[in-house]
Parts: sequence; C-alpha cells; structure tokens
Amino acid sequence: MKYIVVTGGVLSGLGKGVVVASIGRILKAMNFNTIPIKIDGYVNVDPGTMNPYEHGEVYVLRDGSETDLDLGHYERFMNIDLDGNSNITTGKIYKSVIDKERRGDYLGKTVQIIPHITDEIEGEIEKLKSDIVLIEVGGTVGDIETMVFLESLRQMSIKKYNEFLFIHLSYVPIVTTGEQKTKPTQHSAKELLGLGIRPEIIIGRCEQDLEESTRKKIAMFCGVDDKCVMGSPDVDDIYKIPLILEKQKLGSIICDKLKLKYLAPEFNKWKNFVEKIESPAHDIDIGIVGKYTGLEDAYLSIKESFKHAGAANNCRVNLHWFESEEIKSGDLKVLDGILVPGGFGMRGVEGKINAVKFARENNIPFLGICLGMHVAIIEFARHVCGLEANTTEINKNVEHPVIDILPEQRKIYKKGGTMRLGAYPCVLERNTTAHKLYKKDEISERHRHRYEVNPDYIKFLEENGLKFSGKSPDGNLMEMVELPGHLYFTACQFHPEYQSRLENPAPLFLGLVRAALKRKINE
Repeated sequence: MKYIVVTGGVLSGLGKGVVVASIGRILKAMNFNTIPIKIDGYVNVDPGTMNPYEHGEVYVLRDGSETDLDLGHYERFMNIDLDGNSNITTGKIYKSVIDKERRGDYLGKTVQIIPHITDEIEGEIEKLKSDIVLIEVGGTVGDIETMVFLESLRQMSIKKYNEFLFIHLSYVPIVTTGEQKTKPTQHSAKELLGLGIRPEIIIGRCEQDLEESTRKKIAMFCGVDDKCVMGSPDVDDIYKIPLILEKQKLGSIICDKLKLKYLAPEFNKWKNFVEKIESPAHDIDIGIVGKYTGLEDAYLSIKESFKHAGAANNCRVNLHWFESEEIKSGDLKVLDGILVPGGFGMRGVEGKINAVKFARENNIPFLGICLGMHVAIIEFARHVCGLEANTTEINKNVEHPVIDILPEQRKIYKKGGTMRLGAYPCVLERNTTAHKLYKKDEISERHRHRYEVNPDYIKFLEENGLKFSGKSPDGNLMEMVELPGHLYFTACQFHPEYQSRLENPAPLFLGLVRAALKRKINE
C-alpha cells in the first residue's frame, strides 16, 4: 500500500478537498484502486450535530455516517461509494481511546498523546486496504487541532519508508503590483519541515497560473524539484481541476515518487462533460427555497447535482437562492423550476409551503427533498383536501398530523437513536414518473431524517389526487410522492443529491431539469 498525504498552508478555504478529489480522479483514471480519507481536527465525533452555517453541508454516506462535505467531492469526482472509515476526527479518536482506557485495555498504563493517540490514528488509517490511500489533513499547518495527526503521519512515514508521499497545497497571493508572492508558501513549507515532514510536491493556489519564475523560486526555497511545483488557478468550474493538474504531469510525478507504473489517464469522457458544463446549448432558471441559503455550501451536493443534470441535458442551470422566511410568490414567477430542500425545525416552513403551492397551481416543475416532501404533503392536505394539517415536528397537537414519527420509530428513539441514516431500499410502482426516471423496480438511496408520512392519511391523500410512487419494501414507509397530470411534481423522503455523479446524474434532478427546459422551450 502507498500513502499520499495532502496538507494545507497559509490559510483555510483554499479548496483542498477539491484538489484531493482531483488527485483521486487522476489516480482512478490510471486504474489505481484509491480510497480517500478526510481528517478533521474538531472535537465533535462527526459534523452531524453542527449547524450548516457553522460547517456547511453534512454529507451522509451509504452506511449512515454523517461526514464532512469534502467526502462528497471525493465520491463525485471518483465515482465511488465510501463508508465511515474515510472520515476521522479528533472527537472520534479521543472517544475511542477514552473508551479503551475505561475498559482497562491499556492495563493501567498512563494514557498519553504519544503513543496512544498517535497509535489510534495510525490504526484508523490502516483499516483501509487499497493500492493507494489518499489522506487530506483538514485545516492549516500550524493549527493546534491537527498537530497530533501530522505527528502520527510522520511516524507512519518513517515506518513505511518509500511508501509515503507528502503534497502541500499553499496560497500564492498576487499583490497590487501584479507580482506573485512566494514568501507565505516558503514559511508554510518551513513549518512543515519543523514538524519533521518534507513535502515533495507543492501545489500553489493562485488567482492565475503560476509564472515560471514563481515556480522556480518556490522550488529553490522549499527544496523540491522545479517540475514538482504546480499551479491550481481559479477556475469557473471545479471539474476542470483534474485536467489542469494532469496537464502539469501530476500523475506521472506521483508514480515516479511512489515507484508505481505510470499509465496515461483516460480523460476523454470527463473532458466531454466539462465542455458541456462550459458551453451548453440552453439555459434555465431554478429557484432553491431553503432556510440556509445564506451559505450556499449548506446545499453543496444539490448545487453539484444540478451541474451533473445540466451537463446531461446540454443545459446551464442558473440557481437562484431564496430564504424561505422572506419568499414572496412574485419572486418565483420568473423561474423555470423550483426545488425545496431538506432542513430541520419550524423556521421558514410556511414559506416553503407557499412555494410548493405556487409550483403546484402554476404547473411549474417541482422537486421536494426530505422536508421538501413533507411540506408538499402538508400543502396538498391543506389547500386541496381542506385539512388543518401540519407536521408534529412543528405542532405536536395539530388536528391532522400528516407527518409524524411512527410508533415503531418512537421505540427506537427512546433507546437513543435519533435519525434514519444511510442507504435504504425503495420499491417503485410501475407507470409512474419515478419508475420512468430510474428505470428500475427497486432503488437504494440515502436518508437523513426523523419524521415520516403518517400512514393514517395515505389512502385519503391518494383518493384526492396524490400518488405515492415509492415505498419501503414492506410498504409501511412512503419514500416518493408525485402529482399525476402535473408537468413535474415529485418529492422524495431520501436525499438523491448524495449519489449524483458527473458520469451518473441523479434521476430526480435529471427529471426536474428536463421538465424545466421543456417548459421554457414551450413558452
């Protein structure tokens, strides 16, 4: 096994996750079996309890692990499915060590950072078996939160000599004179050297391509070969980055450093997708009505899913963000489609219900995800069926709880469980929009929710025009709903955005984009 470690320097927010995903894409294109890991220094066991404004999107893996959004980049770029072993946090490591200490696993020894914490980190990394393990160390070199991880990786690199490669991503600012400054990168590399780690490849994040003089200066002062200094310039689309890095022969250099056989990566299909994103034949406008729209990273997977579906339809999807508490029907009139995403709590729910009502009454293509499905059902129950309906998440005493926690789930929650997480099967009814989009009788999609459609109302809602087109295999849980006769009115309990890939777009996003494009062309 070989290990590639990517660290970040100077400042955070350089797009390290995208660069790591791009390296993974290059390695996969060379037919290397590669598994990525994200290391985060926060003491939370995982980001599942964090406010999206604090940390961005919580990305859910197939095994139900709630992880950092960078794992979404890894899965989308590499077209793979990961599990919880690919996300390591300070909280996860310390919790494991403390649990062992309480059980007496350390036989009464004094538990210390070295060797116990560093050994635990090494053990977590070694759980993954692959040709190459690609490790992203979150944060910035010098952060106290990640010091112990870097020390553990340093120790591993000594034990596994010639099997470790350190890549450092650093910031190269451009000052008012137009000069690219290398001093921040020099200091960052020096800090790594002070920790006993020598990066062999340096990637400079800059607004522009790195000038030759900049490369040579970084190489000289950071002790690397000229050819091992690469640029990662600002781009209008992140899917260009693997092509930019490979143009600088990153794949060949990695193989040379790790003594691997180099196979020229095949990128023709990837290039075609990028070209469709860059120069589409059509444009449409989709509105996203959510409660965290002040931070678009809270809906990162949704943004990327629209890129995938847009490329497949030769169409650019212009996204318009609406805070659900402030939404007005006039804001929605210019849109070709509407999406209401997931969320928790009561804030903004009435605005989402109004957006669904506008889409339903005006035949505007609509997709609801998780809470978006709940508000679609509440809206239909209120304005079509005439019920005083709501979800018990908001109103425990509502007269018609069309959305509720089911009795069997209440037993689970009392035992400490909180949410239905991860991939679950869904059986699709034939001759429905859902079945036509997926072209399968059974699918598997990822979930992250607590509340379900109340089965006491299913028959009544269907008699009034709704169609539950996707259900759990036992028929007890409603997974998908649609409105027959509408141009496109579909909602799902799961999160289809988690499994969307550039090469394999999520069917429900494809359907929304296709319907929105059809509506615009017909107008």
